[in-house]
Amino acid sequence: MLMEFDLENPLANSNHLCPPPSPNSTSLFLLESDHMPSHHYIQSLKAGAFPTSVRRHAIASISLFCCRFGPFLPYLAVNYLDRFLSSQGIPQQPKTWVVRLVACSCVSLAAKMTKTEFSLIDFQGDGGFIFDAQTIERMEYLILGALKWRMRSITPFSFISFFISFFNLKDPPLRQALKARAVELILKAQMDTRLMELRPSIIAASALLSASHQLFPLQFPCFRKAISSCSYVNKENMLQCCNWMQEMEKEGEQSESVDEIMASSSNTPVNVLDQHFSCWESEIAADATTTDTKRPRINDYPDNHSVHFSQLQHC
Repeated sequence: MLMEFDLENPLANSNHLCPPPSPNSTSLFLLESDHMPSHHYIQSLKAGAFPTSVRRHAIASISLFCCRFGPFLPYLAVNYLDRFLSSQGIPQQPKTWVVRLVACSCVSLAAKMTKTEFSLIDFQGDGGFIFDAQTIERMEYLILGALKWRMRSITPFSFISFFISFFNLKDPPLRQALKARAVELILKAQMDTRLMELRPSIIAASALLSASHQLFPLQFPCFRKAISSCSYVNKENMLQCCNWMQEMEKEGEQSESVDEIMASSSNTPVNVLDQHFSCWESEIAADATTTDTKRPRINDYPDNHSVHFSQLQHC
Protein backbone atom coordinates (compact mmCIF):
# COMPACT_ATOMS: atom_id res chain seq x y z
CA MET A 1 0.00 0.00 0.00
CA LEU A 2 1.36 3.39 -0.99
CA MET A 3 1.69 6.19 1.51
CA GLU A 4 -0.52 9.26 1.49
CA PHE A 5 1.11 12.07 -0.46
CA ASP A 6 2.64 14.79 1.72
CA LEU A 7 3.21 18.22 0.16
CA GLU A 8 6.10 18.84 2.54
CA ASN A 9 7.80 15.54 1.71
CA PRO A 10 6.77 14.68 -1.85
CA LEU A 11 9.43 12.04 -2.50
CA ALA A 12 8.53 9.92 0.51
CA ASN A 13 6.71 6.64 -0.07
CA SER A 14 6.05 3.38 1.69
CA ASN A 15 8.78 1.52 -0.19
CA HIS A 16 11.42 0.89 2.47
CA LEU A 17 14.02 0.50 -0.25
CA CYS A 18 13.54 4.18 -1.02
CA PRO A 19 13.65 6.14 2.26
CA PRO A 20 12.48 9.75 2.49
CA PRO A 21 15.12 12.28 1.46
CA SER A 22 17.05 14.09 4.15
CA PRO A 23 16.70 17.86 4.54
CA ASN A 24 20.13 18.20 2.87
CA SER A 25 19.18 16.16 -0.17
CA THR A 26 19.60 17.85 -3.54
CA SER A 27 16.86 15.73 -5.12
CA LEU A 28 14.12 18.31 -4.65
CA PHE A 29 16.20 21.09 -6.17
CA LEU A 30 17.13 18.93 -9.15
CA LEU A 31 13.54 17.88 -9.83
CA GLU A 32 11.54 21.00 -9.01
CA SER A 33 11.56 22.43 -12.54
CA ASP A 34 9.80 19.28 -13.79
CA HIS A 35 6.78 20.26 -11.71
CA MET A 36 6.44 23.82 -12.99
CA PRO A 37 4.28 25.16 -15.84
CA SER A 38 6.16 25.88 -19.05
CA HIS A 39 7.81 29.25 -19.63
CA HIS A 40 5.60 29.76 -22.70
CA TYR A 41 2.42 29.24 -20.67
CA ILE A 42 3.55 31.69 -17.98
CA GLN A 43 4.53 34.34 -20.51
CA SER A 44 1.24 33.85 -22.35
CA LEU A 45 -0.66 34.47 -19.13
CA LYS A 46 1.35 37.58 -18.35
CA ALA A 47 1.00 38.94 -21.89
CA GLY A 48 -2.70 38.17 -22.10
CA ALA A 49 -2.22 35.77 -25.02
CA PHE A 50 -3.67 32.96 -22.93
CA PRO A 51 -7.17 33.86 -21.65
CA THR A 52 -6.58 34.60 -17.98
CA SER A 53 -10.33 34.40 -17.41
CA VAL A 54 -10.12 30.65 -18.13
CA ARG A 55 -7.56 30.11 -15.38
CA ARG A 56 -9.46 32.42 -13.03
CA HIS A 57 -12.71 30.58 -13.60
CA ALA A 58 -11.06 27.18 -13.18
CA ILE A 59 -9.49 28.27 -9.88
CA ALA A 60 -12.85 29.62 -8.73
CA SER A 61 -14.39 26.24 -9.51
CA ILE A 62 -11.64 24.46 -7.59
CA SER A 63 -12.25 26.75 -4.61
CA LEU A 64 -15.95 25.96 -4.78
CA PHE A 65 -15.34 22.21 -4.92
CA CYS A 66 -12.89 22.37 -2.00
CA CYS A 67 -14.82 24.70 0.29
CA ARG A 68 -15.29 21.87 2.83
CA PHE A 69 -11.63 20.95 2.93
CA GLY A 70 -8.38 22.58 4.02
CA PRO A 71 -6.21 24.84 1.83
CA PHE A 72 -3.71 22.21 0.69
CA LEU A 73 -6.15 20.20 -1.42
CA PRO A 74 -7.05 23.16 -3.69
CA TYR A 75 -3.38 24.19 -3.82
CA LEU A 76 -2.40 20.79 -5.22
CA ALA A 77 -5.36 20.86 -7.61
CA VAL A 78 -4.32 24.27 -8.98
CA ASN A 79 -0.80 22.94 -9.45
CA TYR A 80 -2.22 20.13 -11.57
CA LEU A 81 -4.40 22.63 -13.43
CA ASP A 82 -1.53 24.92 -14.41
CA ARG A 83 0.68 22.04 -15.45
CA PHE A 84 -2.13 20.53 -17.52
CA LEU A 85 -2.98 23.79 -19.27
CA SER A 86 0.73 24.41 -19.79
CA SER A 87 1.24 21.03 -21.42
CA GLN A 88 -2.01 20.55 -23.25
CA GLY A 89 -3.36 24.01 -23.87
CA ILE A 90 -6.99 24.96 -24.02
CA PRO A 91 -9.32 26.33 -26.69
CA GLN A 92 -9.43 30.12 -26.81
CA GLN A 93 -13.15 30.14 -26.00
CA PRO A 94 -13.86 26.88 -24.17
CA LYS A 95 -17.30 25.98 -22.97
CA THR A 96 -17.81 26.93 -19.34
CA TRP A 97 -18.67 23.38 -18.36
CA VAL A 98 -15.43 22.10 -19.94
CA VAL A 99 -13.39 24.40 -17.69
CA ARG A 100 -15.38 23.12 -14.71
CA LEU A 101 -14.78 19.53 -15.74
CA VAL A 102 -11.01 20.10 -15.87
CA ALA A 103 -11.16 21.78 -12.45
CA CYS A 104 -13.32 18.99 -11.03
CA SER A 105 -10.94 16.31 -12.30
CA CYS A 106 -7.89 18.12 -10.88
CA VAL A 107 -9.60 18.18 -7.48
CA SER A 108 -10.47 14.49 -7.78
CA LEU A 109 -6.85 13.59 -8.53
CA ALA A 110 -5.58 15.80 -5.70
CA ALA A 111 -8.02 14.12 -3.32
CA LYS A 112 -6.80 10.68 -4.32
CA MET A 113 -3.19 11.72 -3.83
CA THR A 114 -3.85 13.18 -0.38
CA LYS A 115 -6.11 10.30 0.64
CA THR A 116 -9.09 12.62 1.02
CA GLU A 117 -12.50 11.01 0.70
CA PHE A 118 -15.38 12.93 -0.82
CA SER A 119 -18.51 12.23 -2.77
CA LEU A 120 -19.55 13.44 -6.20
CA ILE A 121 -22.47 14.99 -4.35
CA ASP A 122 -19.95 17.68 -3.37
CA PHE A 123 -19.99 18.71 -7.04
CA GLN A 124 -23.77 18.80 -7.36
CA GLY A 125 -24.48 21.87 -5.25
CA ASP A 126 -25.56 25.35 -6.23
CA GLY A 127 -23.35 25.26 -9.29
CA GLY A 128 -25.52 22.57 -10.85
CA PHE A 129 -22.63 20.31 -11.85
CA ILE A 130 -23.76 17.17 -13.59
CA PHE A 131 -20.55 15.25 -14.21
CA ASP A 132 -20.78 11.52 -13.60
CA ALA A 133 -17.97 9.25 -12.45
CA GLN A 134 -17.06 7.99 -15.92
CA THR A 135 -16.81 11.51 -17.32
CA ILE A 136 -14.52 12.62 -14.51
CA GLU A 137 -12.38 9.50 -14.83
CA ARG A 138 -12.03 10.07 -18.55
CA MET A 139 -10.71 13.58 -17.98
CA GLU A 140 -8.46 12.31 -15.19
CA TYR A 141 -6.67 10.06 -17.66
CA LEU A 142 -6.13 12.97 -20.03
CA ILE A 143 -4.64 15.02 -17.20
CA LEU A 144 -2.47 12.11 -16.06
CA GLY A 145 -1.14 11.68 -19.58
CA ALA A 146 -0.40 15.38 -19.97
CA LEU A 147 1.41 15.45 -16.61
CA LYS A 148 3.30 12.23 -17.48
CA TRP A 149 1.97 10.74 -14.24
CA ARG A 150 4.14 13.09 -12.16
CA MET A 151 1.56 13.54 -9.45
CA ARG A 152 3.87 13.98 -6.46
CA SER A 153 4.17 17.69 -7.13
CA ILE A 154 7.22 19.50 -5.80
CA THR A 155 5.87 22.79 -4.47
CA PRO A 156 7.17 25.55 -2.18
CA PHE A 157 5.90 23.51 0.77
CA SER A 158 8.50 20.87 -0.09
CA PHE A 159 11.29 23.30 0.86
CA ILE A 160 9.91 24.76 4.09
CA SER A 161 11.77 22.37 6.38
CA PHE A 162 15.03 22.85 4.51
CA PHE A 163 15.00 26.66 4.60
CA ILE A 164 13.60 27.07 8.09
CA SER A 165 16.80 25.48 9.38
CA PHE A 166 18.62 28.66 8.32
CA PHE A 167 16.64 30.68 10.87
CA ASN A 168 18.17 30.71 14.33
CA LEU A 169 14.91 30.20 16.22
CA LYS A 170 15.27 27.64 18.98
CA ASP A 171 11.87 28.27 20.53
CA PRO A 172 9.38 25.83 18.88
CA PRO A 173 6.40 28.25 19.13
CA LEU A 174 8.39 30.92 17.28
CA ARG A 175 9.41 28.46 14.57
CA GLN A 176 5.81 27.33 14.23
CA ALA A 177 4.60 30.93 13.97
CA LEU A 178 7.16 31.62 11.24
CA LYS A 179 6.15 28.51 9.33
CA ALA A 180 2.43 29.27 9.64
CA ARG A 181 2.88 32.78 8.29
CA ALA A 182 5.07 31.54 5.44
CA VAL A 183 2.41 28.98 4.53
CA GLU A 184 -0.18 31.77 4.29
CA LEU A 185 2.07 33.71 1.93
CA ILE A 186 2.70 30.65 -0.24
CA LEU A 187 -1.02 29.98 -0.56
CA LYS A 188 -1.65 33.57 -1.65
CA ALA A 189 1.32 33.54 -4.01
CA GLN A 190 -0.23 30.80 -6.14
CA MET A 191 -2.78 33.29 -7.42
CA ASP A 192 -0.14 35.81 -8.55
CA THR A 193 1.00 35.05 -12.09
CA ARG A 194 4.22 37.02 -11.55
CA LEU A 195 5.48 34.38 -9.13
CA MET A 196 4.72 31.47 -11.44
CA GLU A 197 8.04 31.88 -13.26
CA LEU A 198 10.01 31.43 -10.03
CA ARG A 199 11.16 28.05 -8.81
CA PRO A 200 9.20 26.62 -5.86
CA SER A 201 12.35 26.74 -3.74
CA ILE A 202 12.69 30.49 -4.31
CA ILE A 203 9.05 31.05 -3.36
CA ALA A 204 9.56 29.05 -0.16
CA ALA A 205 12.71 30.97 0.80
CA SER A 206 11.02 34.28 0.01
CA ALA A 207 7.90 33.40 2.00
CA LEU A 208 9.96 32.54 5.08
CA LEU A 209 12.04 35.69 4.69
CA SER A 210 8.95 37.87 4.25
CA ALA A 211 7.30 36.21 7.23
CA SER A 212 10.38 36.84 9.36
CA HIS A 213 10.31 40.52 8.37
CA GLN A 214 6.74 40.74 9.63
CA LEU A 215 7.23 38.74 12.83
CA PHE A 216 10.84 39.44 13.81
CA PRO A 217 11.87 42.74 12.16
CA LEU A 218 14.91 43.25 14.38
CA GLN A 219 16.35 39.88 13.37
CA PHE A 220 15.48 40.23 9.71
CA PRO A 221 18.97 41.36 8.53
CA CYS A 222 20.55 38.28 10.10
CA PHE A 223 17.91 36.01 8.60
CA ARG A 224 18.37 37.54 5.15
CA LYS A 225 22.13 37.07 5.33
CA ALA A 226 21.76 33.47 6.47
CA ILE A 227 19.31 32.37 3.82
CA SER A 228 21.17 34.28 1.09
CA SER A 229 24.23 32.18 1.87
CA CYS A 230 22.47 29.05 0.64
CA SER A 231 24.02 27.87 -2.61
CA TYR A 232 20.61 26.89 -3.99
CA VAL A 233 19.21 30.42 -3.67
CA ASN A 234 19.34 33.02 -6.41
CA LYS A 235 19.52 36.13 -4.24
CA GLU A 236 18.19 38.48 -6.93
CA ASN A 237 15.14 36.30 -7.61
CA MET A 238 14.50 35.86 -3.90
CA LEU A 239 14.51 39.60 -3.19
CA GLN A 240 12.29 40.23 -6.21
CA CYS A 241 9.87 37.61 -4.93
CA CYS A 242 9.88 39.24 -1.49
CA ASN A 243 8.99 42.57 -3.09
CA TRP A 244 6.12 40.97 -4.99
CA MET A 245 4.85 39.35 -1.81
CA GLN A 246 4.90 42.71 -0.05
CA GLU A 247 2.95 44.25 -2.93
CA MET A 248 0.55 41.34 -2.83
CA GLU A 249 -0.09 41.98 0.86
CA LYS A 250 -0.72 45.70 0.28
CA GLU A 251 -3.02 45.15 -2.68
CA GLY A 252 -5.11 42.59 -0.83
CA GLU A 253 -7.88 40.67 -2.52
CA GLN A 254 -9.25 42.91 -5.27
CA SER A 255 -10.26 40.18 -7.66
CA GLU A 256 -13.75 38.89 -8.23
CA SER A 257 -15.19 36.57 -5.62
CA VAL A 258 -15.92 32.95 -6.41
CA ASP A 259 -19.65 33.70 -6.49
CA GLU A 260 -19.16 36.56 -8.95
CA ILE A 261 -17.07 34.45 -11.29
CA MET A 262 -19.47 31.53 -11.18
CA ALA A 263 -22.63 33.63 -11.50
CA SER A 264 -22.26 34.23 -15.22
CA SER A 265 -21.55 30.60 -16.05
CA SER A 266 -23.90 28.27 -17.87
CA ASN A 267 -24.41 24.54 -17.47
CA THR A 268 -24.21 22.26 -20.46
CA PRO A 269 -25.48 18.66 -20.34
CA VAL A 270 -22.61 16.26 -20.26
CA ASN A 271 -24.16 14.06 -22.95
CA VAL A 272 -22.64 16.38 -25.54
CA LEU A 273 -19.18 15.75 -24.11
CA ASP A 274 -17.79 14.04 -27.20
CA GLN A 275 -18.70 16.99 -29.45
CA HIS A 276 -16.57 19.50 -27.54
CA PHE A 277 -14.03 17.27 -25.83
CA SER A 278 -12.34 15.83 -28.92
CA CYS A 279 -9.91 18.75 -29.23
CA TRP A 280 -8.10 17.42 -26.15
CA GLU A 281 -8.77 13.72 -26.43
CA SER A 282 -7.49 13.33 -29.98
CA GLU A 283 -4.14 14.84 -29.01
CA ILE A 284 -3.27 12.81 -25.92
CA ALA A 285 -5.60 9.81 -25.94
CA ALA A 286 -2.84 7.71 -27.44
CA ASP A 287 -0.50 8.69 -24.62
CA ALA A 288 -3.16 7.96 -22.03
CA THR A 289 -3.82 4.54 -23.58
CA THR A 290 -0.12 3.69 -23.67
CA THR A 291 0.29 4.84 -20.10
CA ASP A 292 -2.67 2.74 -19.02
CA THR A 293 -0.81 -0.44 -19.93
CA LYS A 294 2.20 0.56 -17.82
CA ARG A 295 0.65 2.29 -14.82
CA PRO A 296 -1.81 1.20 -12.13
CA ARG A 297 -5.40 1.82 -13.16
CA ILE A 298 -7.55 4.33 -11.38
CA ASN A 299 -9.87 2.49 -9.05
CA ASP A 300 -13.42 2.24 -10.31
CA TYR A 301 -15.83 4.47 -8.48
CA PRO A 302 -18.12 2.52 -6.16
CA ASP A 303 -21.86 2.60 -6.50
CA ASN A 304 -22.22 5.54 -4.12
CA HIS A 305 -19.73 7.52 -6.24
CA SER A 306 -17.43 8.03 -3.27
CA VAL A 307 -13.95 8.97 -4.41
CA HIS A 308 -11.15 6.99 -2.75
CA PHE A 309 -7.38 7.04 -2.79
CA SER A 310 -5.93 5.35 -5.85
CA GLN A 311 -2.47 4.25 -6.91
CA LEU A 312 -1.50 7.49 -8.61
CA GLN A 313 1.68 8.26 -6.69
CA HIS A 314 4.36 8.56 -9.32
CA CYS A 315 7.06 11.21 -9.52
